This record gives sequence, C-alpha cells and structure tokens, in this order.
Amino acid sequence: MNEHTAPRDVALITGANKGIGRAVAEGLAELGMTVLVGARSPRRGEEAAAAIRAAGGDAHAVVLDVTDAASVQEAARWAGERFGRLDVLVNNAGVTGSGQVAPADALDQIPSTVDLDMVRAVFETNVFGVIAVTNAVLPLLRRSPAPRVVNVGSHAGSLALTSDPDGPFAALLPSAAYTPSKAALNALTVQYANELRKDGVLVNAAAPGFVDTDSNGHTGHLTPAQGAAVVVRLATLPADGPTAGFFGADGPLPW
Repeated sequence: MNEHTAPRDVALITGANKGIGRAVAEGLAELGMTVLVGARSPRRGEEAAAAIRAAGGDAHAVVLDVTDAASVQEAARWAGERFGRLDVLVNNAGVTGSGQVAPADALDQIPSTVDLDMVRAVFETNVFGVIAVTNAVLPLLRRSPAPRVVNVGSHAGSLALTSDPDGPFAALLPSAAYTPSKAALNALTVQYANELRKDGVLVNAAAPGFVDTDSNGHTGHLTPAQGAAVVVRLATLPADGPTAGFFGADGPLPW
C-alpha cells in the first residue's frame, strides 16, 4: 500500500512508549491520526504501537533516540519514505537528570553543587534533541497543509512562576538542570514560531502539569491522559490558532 495518498494526518511523538508521550499518541490516534511512536527501545515502541492498534488506532513504531544524530536522521528518512509528509510533531522526550524521584528529593539539582555533566545530559535531550528532531523533520512538516509543532515543557520552565517567592515552586528545591532546560525550551519555541509563522507552522509549548510518571517517581496527581489533553489540543489547532504561546490545561501561562 502506498501511504503517500492516505487521508489521515500523520503525527510523530518522541518518547511515546510510555507516560505523557504515549497518552498523546493514544489521544491523537483516537482523533483519527496515524501516529508514529518514537522510542529508543524497538521493543517498547512496538509494544506501545501494538496497544494503540489493538484499541482501533493506526500506529507505527519508529526507533528514535533524540540524542543520536544518526537515529534522528534515519527516523526522518523512514517517515518521509513511508508517509511522504508529517502534519504534527510532538517533542515530548525529556529527562530530569535525577532519575525516578520526586522533585522535592532531587538534591543533585541544587545549583551550587550540581554536576555539570548532568546538566549537559539534561540539555542534550530536553533542548538540543528538540532542535535535532525539529530540523530533521521540518521538510516533511512543510509538505503538510496545516503543520503543528508542540514542545512538551513544564510549569517549572516559567520564570514568572519559579521566581515568585510566594508561589508554589518556592517550596521546591532549586534546579540547575531540569528547570533551566525547560525555560530554554520555551525560548526555543518562540524562536521557531517566529521563523515559521510565515509558512503556516504553528509552534507552541505545553505544560501538562504534575503527571504521575516514571520521571517523578509516580508522585504526580494527574493521569497521563489528563496531562496529554493540552498537548493534543495544541497539536490540532485550527489555522487561526495561536503560535509562540505557552499553555497549560487552563489556558495561557506566563513566561
């Protein structure tokens, strides 16, 4: 079957074998999109894609490590050959640097004692990986009549929220890796949006909220599906939808 003529929109989600990424893939599949489940592990990616297919969706696993240039280029090549275009890119893959612990227990993130190698590793995935994947698939997005890019960020990436001494983030430990990486992702989102708005590409950042995932040791109070809702909404914006924005479940968030 030649899928270049398939009427379904095609969405690529990085880090989609579990957590928020998988919930986004499931949500977009439920809306009728073909979803490409990006995952570092071929087995885990295929397991997630198979589960989506079993639920009635159209899903395909693609091996994708956002920190590996060859992996990124191969995934983009495969998607182009198989589908001819990409309508949605969700840059979801991310790491905390601290492993599977609650944010309040991430003692290794304290700025005055942080390990620079850990900071570099976090930025490699959360920032540089987004640049690598976005640039690799941009030619495919340009073939779409309504291309959308969603960068999965965090409320922690808001300088306004984290600098408020009376706000909810003041009670958390300071973070020299994860939080700055998400602030950088917000800045990157605006720059891509500014470049691509003339081409009709809507680029926004989403803050899913405190979701129950491996990355926070399952201390979050939202389900992955609840966290994914804002991402799905931004991935399916109409032509007159916003770009260069930062959104949570309840609407725009301060930078």
